[in-house]
Amino acid sequence: MKTTAARGSLAWLLVLWGLTRTALLLCVCKVIVFPGPDVTSDVSVIYRGWYDVLRTGSFPLDDVTWQYPPAAALAILSPALLPFLGYATAFFVLALVADLAVLVLLVSAGRRPGRSPRGARVWVAGVPLLGPTVYARYDVMVTAVAVAALLAAGRHPRLAGALAGFGALLKVWPALLLLAVRRRGAWVSAAVTGAGAAALFAALMPGAFAFLTFQRDRGTEVESLGALVFHVARHHGWEGEVLLNYGSVEFLGPYVNRVSAGALFLTGAALAWLVLWRLQATRFAPHTVTDAAFVAVLLFTTTSRVISPQYMVWLVGLAAVCLCFQDSVMRLPVALVLTASFVTVLEFPLWFAHVVASDPLGIALLVVRNGLLVAAALLAARRLWCATVPLPAPPPRQRAPRSSETPVSS
Repeated sequence: MKTTAARGSLAWLLVLWGLTRTALLLCVCKVIVFPGPDVTSDVSVIYRGWYDVLRTGSFPLDDVTWQYPPAAALAILSPALLPFLGYATAFFVLALVADLAVLVLLVSAGRRPGRSPRGARVWVAGVPLLGPTVYARYDVMVTAVAVAALLAAGRHPRLAGALAGFGALLKVWPALLLLAVRRRGAWVSAAVTGAGAAALFAALMPGAFAFLTFQRDRGTEVESLGALVFHVARHHGWEGEVLLNYGSVEFLGPYVNRVSAGALFLTGAALAWLVLWRLQATRFAPHTVTDAAFVAVLLFTTTSRVISPQYMVWLVGLAAVCLCFQDSVMRLPVALVLTASFVTVLEFPLWFAHVVASDPLGIALLVVRNGLLVAAALLAARRLWCATVPLPAPPPRQRAPRSSETPVSS
């Protein structure tokens, strides 16, 4: 009976995945017009322009919007695998394939002892909450690599390390996946893979690390936590402006540097807390690696001066891996992240004009979305700490002296 029920549940899951992903594909192919700004222009214009440059054997040295590690070139060049399709269509199809790969990994992992099918359900339900942006950025491909790394960590730590090292060269954040991995082989594998691939890119393609200097003059992106200061300040005479800067819509003007510095301070504080946690944690369960990775990426995303909608794909993927484990302590933070994902599609692209205008609706959407992320981050960090860091031993109780032991005064 259990086998029959499991097959039926899997069948319904696949049907739901097929229906929702077909809808997303129709949106990015513009068969269905999704309200709001065109989210596919990044692929059809920006990615395509980078593709033409990368094919010459060089990185976009004069384009400050190229802000990605060198392995990102592989994602941008990947549509060449489907030459019979146009660039944008090929990219969308490959994003769909990466989405399917994540589902297969989660379904397979959920069948093992001590695991749960909830992880696959989180992925199937969470991705469409973000709308067509998921297929119009290469983040779903990075997430597939990260999911594979986390699911391999228990049985194949060296493979997990290699995947994390390669993922870090795709978009940096997968380096956080190894936070709770205690096997030295995983760290060595990550270092060797990352350093080897980086050296190869540097030797073969000029400008592999030019991206490190392209974010020097960034402002504060309008969807970030710190941006709420300026959304409110615009109603009280703040003299700054909103501009497309470095590939995203940002606040530029007085005090922006201070708020950006504040965001960097919060990120540094998050890193310090993670280091402290790692030094204090002693109780490690099979799910601790995934829980810690989810917390780390959630903290860094929430405190960043840029919270682009596609960042939520990372969190949905890591949340799904967490719930592959029956004993994960991240269920409520995962629910908050999924809710934040739904609010994200409302603020971008659906009502992004209200966000840019800093009107009451736009501010309310950001307060809710960013508030959910802050709540999820704090709750997830607390749960990780409580689950892994032992309580300090209580001081020994002093025994009251017996009456016969009471000293007699002279």
